[in-house]
Amino acid sequence: MNKRIAWLLLALLPLALVSGVADAAAATTPLAAPGIPAFAVHSGNGGQTYTLTIQLLALMTAITLLPAALLLMTAFTRIIIVLAILRQAIGAGQAPPNQVLVGLALFLTLFVMSPVIDKIHVDAVTPYMAGTIDTTTALERGAAPLKTFMLEQTRESDIAAFVRIAGGKGYDSPQDVPLTVLVPAFMTSELKTAFQIGFLLFIPFVIIDLVVASVLMSMGMMMLSPVLISLPFKIMLFVLVDGWTLVMGSLAASFYH
Repeated sequence: MNKRIAWLLLALLPLALVSGVADAAAATTPLAAPGIPAFAVHSGNGGQTYTLTIQLLALMTAITLLPAALLLMTAFTRIIIVLAILRQAIGAGQAPPNQVLVGLALFLTLFVMSPVIDKIHVDAVTPYMAGTIDTTTALERGAAPLKTFMLEQTRESDIAAFVRIAGGKGYDSPQDVPLTVLVPAFMTSELKTAFQIGFLLFIPFVIIDLVVASVLMSMGMMMLSPVLISLPFKIMLFVLVDGWTLVMGSLAASFYH
């Protein structure tokens, strides 16, 4: 599992770290590219100034965007929103807690993204480590499976909306859509799909609340909270139908029709 997590990180920021380390090593040689002075070391016989290359500085900045890439370019957003809506529909407060929901969403995301990760590993990481392709080619090959995954989950209307906002005239094929347009369109589609699934999950629990409230009013027990009485019934119903397995399985299946 740790190996798959490592490949997921490589899928989102493929091979850039290797390139940045190489540039950092080159900065210590006389042929190094100009860099930004970072710090100086002084001794009795003189001193030496260490510099930070522009590429390494850009890499360090890009690493800070890795969590955003995990959220915005994978299945994580849909999964965590559906789980959060499900918890609210049950009405069990903070059960399960946020840490459990995030953990479930992360590992289910890893499960859903496994075919993409494996393809990136075969097409980009392995050839690059073997030295048969350069960094640019590896980046292009690594981004292609991730782009294909996002295109399969994105509605054409959402892509068209962002193309229109950007002032573009359209593209010849879906693969020609740049990430600057595809990522926001993908997120819009994911949010829409997540709320549609959440709506369907909410309906059975709302029906239980309505039935319990009607029974309490007919018995004249209007001072008793319907939510307090309906909560055990909702939990019992959810457990009897094996709700967690159904929800997790349906979420995973929703990405691959």
